[in-house]
Amino acid sequence: MSRISEIGAAVIGTGFIGTVHVEALRKIGVQVRGVLGSTPDRGAARADALGVRHAYASLEDILADPSVDVVHVTSPNHLHVPQASAILAAGRHVVCEKPLAMTAAESAALVEQAAASGLVNAVNFNIRFYPLHQHVREIVAAGDLGDVRFVTGHYFQDWLLHDTDWNWRLEPDKGGALRAVGDIGSHWLDLMAFVTGQPIVSVMADLATFVDTRQEPTGPVETFSTDRSAEVVPRHMGTEDTATILLRFANGARGSVAVSQISPGRKNSLQWEIDGSAAAAAWDSETPDHLWIGHRDRPNELLLRNPALMGAAGRSAAALPGGHVEGFGDTFAALFRAIYADIAAGRPNPDPAYATFAAGHDEMLVNDAIAESARVGRWVDVDRSAVGRSRNAADEEVPIS
Repeated sequence: MSRISEIGAAVIGTGFIGTVHVEALRKIGVQVRGVLGSTPDRGAARADALGVRHAYASLEDILADPSVDVVHVTSPNHLHVPQASAILAAGRHVVCEKPLAMTAAESAALVEQAAASGLVNAVNFNIRFYPLHQHVREIVAAGDLGDVRFVTGHYFQDWLLHDTDWNWRLEPDKGGALRAVGDIGSHWLDLMAFVTGQPIVSVMADLATFVDTRQEPTGPVETFSTDRSAEVVPRHMGTEDTATILLRFANGARGSVAVSQISPGRKNSLQWEIDGSAAAAAWDSETPDHLWIGHRDRPNELLLRNPALMGAAGRSAAALPGGHVEGFGDTFAALFRAIYADIAAGRPNPDPAYATFAAGHDEMLVNDAIAESARVGRWVDVDRSAVGRSRNAADEEVPIS
């Protein structure tokens, strides 16, 4: 067993999320050996800005560095599978941004490769690692809410509100056939399956594109940037701005979620409520240290995140004492602490709190069902059969209005 401070990591991608990965790794004491940018010049500039010692020229350059034990993949979605596969083949542990792949067929193959490798593999569903989410999972499993009956919520952002807003995620060949669902809805769907302990088994989805033509800048664009390019090219949009999805869970519970990237004023608003037969719980990302607990026959409660008042999992995810707010950036450090504990031990945890490639693949199967439901206009079961994987979601367009 090695110490976390002795483990070396490299990060592919130097944009918003890649930068968050670098900062969180440093926070937990991991040695960031270097970064790989989209171009050599960009990689060098970002390495200098981040104070990272090395800008790699290629993935092959990373894998040739014996000091790199783990590689973080934060590149555009279409690069996840080839890069993660090469990393595993080189005998390195891998942390991959979501979605794990462009299609469920691709992610299934990656799960098999990861299992055969014996290496630690994880998908960056960091929202699981708000301490209160780890705590809620424990109280749901303990029966404190009773039987889970109804699960509702939303994930809203506004960064693609204007027709001049642009990002590679808008291009299906880079981002995938599902955009709002794949980019942010996947976090909500994974989170609810995780905290309730109930897989989603069937969906009914309606997708819509309101901004059907966008102005693509001729130059590079940063995610979440408000800058406007003077030189643009009109592009027709084939992926969804919004989604409304009805859900059925394995235990018979029902649910619904709304997803939007065009909700003015909502920068990163994730909300959920779980209604059980004995009590309810609700959470809002804009007040992440507050957990509302609802009762029928006695006063409702508001739990302020406090390690002294949470279960073991919640305490483990918390880095600060009560009254000191932990937010979005802190979830990466909590997630990476869990992942790197297994890397330090030299083997995957058989039942980790973080999402493995298998969990990332399962969310891909849910996305497949959502795309199919939108296409045919009816309920569609999530196909978890081992043989005859469902259609390749990129082979046909999803009808959106």
